[in-house]
Amino acid sequence: MRTLRTLSSGFLALAGLFLSLPASAAESQVVTSERDTASLVTDTDRIEAGHPFKAGLLLHLKPGWHTYWKNPGDAGEPVNLTVTLSGNLSGKANAIEWPAPERLPEGPLMSYGYTGDALLPVTVTPQTADTQSQTVTISAHADWLVCAAVCVPEQGDFHLDLPTGAVTPSAQAPLFRHAAEQQPRPSPFQTTITPDGLLTVRGDGLSSQAVKQAWVIPDVAGRIDQVAPQPLTVDQGQMTLRLKPEEGFNGGKSFAGLLELRDAANEKSVLSFSAIPVAAAVPHAPETGWLALVAFAFLGGLILNLMPCVFPVLAMKALAILRLHEDRKHFQSGLAYTAGVLAMFGLLGAVMLVVRHAGLSAGWGFQFQSPVFVAGICWFLFAVGLGQLGLFELPVISTGQSILTRHRGGLSGDFLTGLLAVLVATPCTAPFMGAAIAGALAAPPLAALGIFLAMGFGLASPYLALTLVPNAGRFLPRPGRWMDIFRQILAFPIFATCVWLIWVLAQEGGGNPVAIGCVGLLALGFSGWLMSLARTVSSRRASPVMFAAVLVALSPAALLLLLPSSSEMSAHSLSANADTATAFSPERLASLRKDGKPVFVDMTAAWCITCLVNDHVALESSVVHKAFAQNGVVFMKGDWTNRDASITTFLRDHGRDGVPLYVYYPAHAEGRILPQVLTPDMVVQAVEGK
Repeated sequence: MRTLRTLSSGFLALAGLFLSLPASAAESQVVTSERDTASLVTDTDRIEAGHPFKAGLLLHLKPGWHTYWKNPGDAGEPVNLTVTLSGNLSGKANAIEWPAPERLPEGPLMSYGYTGDALLPVTVTPQTADTQSQTVTISAHADWLVCAAVCVPEQGDFHLDLPTGAVTPSAQAPLFRHAAEQQPRPSPFQTTITPDGLLTVRGDGLSSQAVKQAWVIPDVAGRIDQVAPQPLTVDQGQMTLRLKPEEGFNGGKSFAGLLELRDAANEKSVLSFSAIPVAAAVPHAPETGWLALVAFAFLGGLILNLMPCVFPVLAMKALAILRLHEDRKHFQSGLAYTAGVLAMFGLLGAVMLVVRHAGLSAGWGFQFQSPVFVAGICWFLFAVGLGQLGLFELPVISTGQSILTRHRGGLSGDFLTGLLAVLVATPCTAPFMGAAIAGALAAPPLAALGIFLAMGFGLASPYLALTLVPNAGRFLPRPGRWMDIFRQILAFPIFATCVWLIWVLAQEGGGNPVAIGCVGLLALGFSGWLMSLARTVSSRRASPVMFAAVLVALSPAALLLLLPSSSEMSAHSLSANADTATAFSPERLASLRKDGKPVFVDMTAAWCITCLVNDHVALESSVVHKAFAQNGVVFMKGDWTNRDASITTFLRDHGRDGVPLYVYYPAHAEGRILPQVLTPDMVVQAVEGK
């Protein structure tokens, strides 16, 4: 493989030689400006009907100036060239046969184009014309943009008369041969791309020695971020490049462009490719057997009861336990609650499998990345809290007087409590859950659903087991007025959860989502007051008051339309640590590890309560800060509050589909995954190698 530097040197030498000579028969007049010179050249001195030949725009750009490729990148305009024949023969040229461009980074932008000498050839096929002329006139018009500190549009009209006769190479023919050598050659490899931008190239000859560096230049601008790093992974017979899709990226369409490769000797080759769209890569199934994964899932769901994410529904669980005292059929309550938990786990598992099969990105707790979901669940919990205070009775969850008087809707309330317990619990992953979820997403659909259901059964099992204890109510205090007071007290943990959810909205999108969330809370509070007022007025007046209360209670649904989408949200700092933490990026992590720096990676999200507890208890403690400082540890934080493809990839690479994830990389050593519930001693011992 000849290097591009050798080709370019030869091309520059030849171009300089021919530009220094007077115009010959195969070169038109020269258009000159302060920035460049341009002319029309051909690879033949004579033209013969039916014998294609090459014509081209020859540009000599002065130092510091450049022009653009067919995809100019983030700025610029491509060269436009039209060539026609007249006289003895007629014909038109095809499109420009673009040589491989240079990458021209310009601050936060990327352009693709040419510097120095550039020949942009076209192929012309002459045809016999109805004329007696013995010459052929080649006419061309070109528009091009040249840029340095400023950009200047330029144009030229060129004319070249050549005789008819047997084709003979012109003095400019070597320029076309060098331009042909600079043409990208078709890729011999099979290439695919996923909807999240993972480009995979497979074929013989790909290895860590054959490919040391790689870069993708797209044929069309607007499909990928052309400045973003393109992390490279090379295995025997396969390489992958992680591209960053932009708004114009369509995962269902093929993706064409150029692939720049450099080998261990720094020799460069450029291949043209068209990648076939495929679904997102599914993580390899772990070696753990299915029964072991089911056991892990059950243990993870069981431990999830102790995680802070489940605290918001402990109030409703407590009320259900109190109900055991007077309910002889309390086992039905346990079954209804368990059915709700299993239904929601099955639904979330099915949604994750469908989303993954479609090639999109979804991890555990993905719904909390939607501001619409966060606001909706906040308002629903606030309404539950108002019901706890006795302002009104929700039609399904009967949390008011139903503690003392069983309603027919009680089992429906137990079922919905199970659904809600799972929805609120998903921001966290308990020990054993990470391996179980990763295994589920790599397993066949039915086996995967079995793993998710086992996880749900683990979450529901403590309450279900309690309902199985005969005469469990004998161990509880006797009913009385104190239960109403207890019910009202339990409203305040739910209100605290609403405060946290409003804070999550602030982390995801700032002031506007917070204002919308608070307006919804105000509407629900006003509705609750109207409902309580309706109980104090006459029956004739109560109906319109209740009607107004229902209308006001439903009004927050319209506010959901005002919330931005997940892609429009931008995450803010999560904690005090964020001021000193290094923002996560795969490239930054690789650079720090290459330099021998120890790195502690914290994958977190504003909606993950376990993450926030770990931050406060462990990562923000003085002993951990001191250990980091003494050992030169770089603290790196990845914020998954909103969707981030690089963090999703990092989680999957470490067998996780949710946060928190803590990985400590000692200097020049493999990373070590820490438990999902941290203490300061755990972190210090990991850093000190104990």
